[in-house]
Amino acid sequence: AREMMVFASSMTLIMPPVGAIVFGILADRFGRKTPLMLNVVMYASCSVACAFAPSYSVFLALRMVFGIAMGGEWGLGASLALESVSPKFRGLLSGVLQEGYAAGALLASLVYRFIYPHYGWRPLFLIGGLPALLAIFIRSKVKESPAWYEHKTDWASYGRALTANWKRFAF
Repeated sequence: AREMMVFASSMTLIMPPVGAIVFGILADRFGRKTPLMLNVVMYASCSVACAFAPSYSVFLALRMVFGIAMGGEWGLGASLALESVSPKFRGLLSGVLQEGYAAGALLASLVYRFIYPHYGWRPLFLIGGLPALLAIFIRSKVKESPAWYEHKTDWASYGRALTANWKRFAF
């Protein structure tokens, strides 16, 4: 059973590049805000669904989709935050954002310490659904990045550059 969980964790951590590409394209096409809301709801929903997974195969598939969402969240959140703050504070903010991963791991270990011994593993995934509430905040309070409006992607040029440099992109 331990090997199966290690494999599920590995697959979760292998999938973020897929999410970074998919959600990066969505962010360039539709702005940062809407894809970020969808992304947060996606990973929170996958977390909750993991608590009710009826089999290992379903759990593994959900963790892989969670990994895709995890990869999208960093790029979207960092882009929106860094494009929306004064250039004077971008270095500091990027450092704070980078530490969010470590702070999240620490918070997760505390939740594990106090929840798992009494209630088991499923409630841990239910707690992982709480970030979905952020989508409400993002929808009502967060403004679209001014930089996105200023530098919308020219998809025709993008496609030509990708085609002309396909070997480098594949590498």
